[in-house]
Amino acid sequence: QVQLVESGGGLVQAGGSLRLSCQYSGRTFITYRMGWFRQAPGKEREFVGAVAWSSGTTNYADSVKGRFTISRDSTKNTVYLQMNSLKTEDTAVYYCAAGFGAGLGPAVKDYTYWGQGTQVTVSS
Repeated sequence: QVQLVESGGGLVQAGGSLRLSCQYSGRTFITYRMGWFRQAPGKEREFVGAVAWSSGTTNYADSVKGRFTISRDSTKNTVYLQMNSLKTEDTAVYYCAAGFGAGLGPAVKDYTYWGQGTQVTVSS
């Protein structure tokens, strides 16, 4: 099985920064991707971005392009979400997820394993 553990959430003022981490353990696969999603109260879970583990290729939602950056450290089996210029509308529970196969698509159904989530609150 696969386990994903997020950390790094918290409270930050608008315009500030946070870095989330997600450590992956368990089975490994030759081709997989790590995604970040978020879910605000009363809203559906939405795609933030994803990274192909082997190549490092990334894909981002338009709402976070230029502000958020995904990176990974293969020596630590960890993926990061660096969030800059945070806005109040970025407030949500953030989840990391692992999916397998090609592509960095945004569909929730394409990700098999999920972390427990970490709260990010951006105050005005």
